[in-house]
Amino acid sequence: MTHLPLRNVAISAESAQLYETWLEGIRKRLEDADLDRDRLVTDVLREIYFPALPAEAEESRLPASTRVALANLDPRHATLEPEYYRDVDPELYYPRKPLIWLWQMFDRSPLGGNVHLGVKFRRMLAPFILKRVGRNFKAFHFVEVSYGYNLEVGDDVVIHRNVLLDDRGGIVIGNRVSISDHAAVFSHTHSINDIDEVRCVPTVIDDNVRITYGAVVLAGVHVGTHGMVGARALATRDVRPYHVNVGIPAKSVRVKSIAPPEYQPDVNVPHED
Repeated sequence: MTHLPLRNVAISAESAQLYETWLEGIRKRLEDADLDRDRLVTDVLREIYFPALPAEAEESRLPASTRVALANLDPRHATLEPEYYRDVDPELYYPRKPLIWLWQMFDRSPLGGNVHLGVKFRRMLAPFILKRVGRNFKAFHFVEVSYGYNLEVGDDVVIHRNVLLDDRGGIVIGNRVSISDHAAVFSHTHSINDIDEVRCVPTVIDDNVRITYGAVVLAGVHVGTHGMVGARALATRDVRPYHVNVGIPAKSVRVKSIAPPEYQPDVNVPHED
């Protein structure tokens, strides 16, 4: 294989400064303990979606669809799926809800596809939403969380596009983890007999794990250090450290060549070539 580390991509100094100034203004407001987060989110989204509309515009004279769109920018006028869950903790969730809404609506705006700005924007919001987030967090567009307050993320974690992190029962992600596009990690499950019977259980992803394209990790699974869940695989049971699990349900098919002696493969599990 060819070694292909990511390229460094530069933007103009003027754009970089503009983005930093905008982000720093939002960050400073978020650090204010007395901040009305609903008001902040409404203001930011109105500037993004309706930049030409004067703040003093008489909304009653606007078309009904425009008034609906403006109302939708305010988190108090929108509901999110986790609000309907019986086990949600209102004291923890509702301070985060406006910022989760801001994250989602930013991603749906023309700004969300800008990798440079988007990564910085989500990195700025993450500490105010997640239970814990380490340094150098990188999330691409359309990453979604459930509660936020049950999600812990370590250092140098990369979450790619269209990933669902269902932290209803708790998710712990270690350091240097990569979760690829369209993957999903769950921490709750439903009874096969009664859909309203729910079991919430933490899911743990250790350091240096890779969850690859379109893979699904079910509630309660523990993916050991340096483990890998292959593309489109369904992890229904724990993944041993350094093992590569593929298929539905996912099973170990090989062990990484960097595995220390204690994780050497069984006779039926070959080393990585």
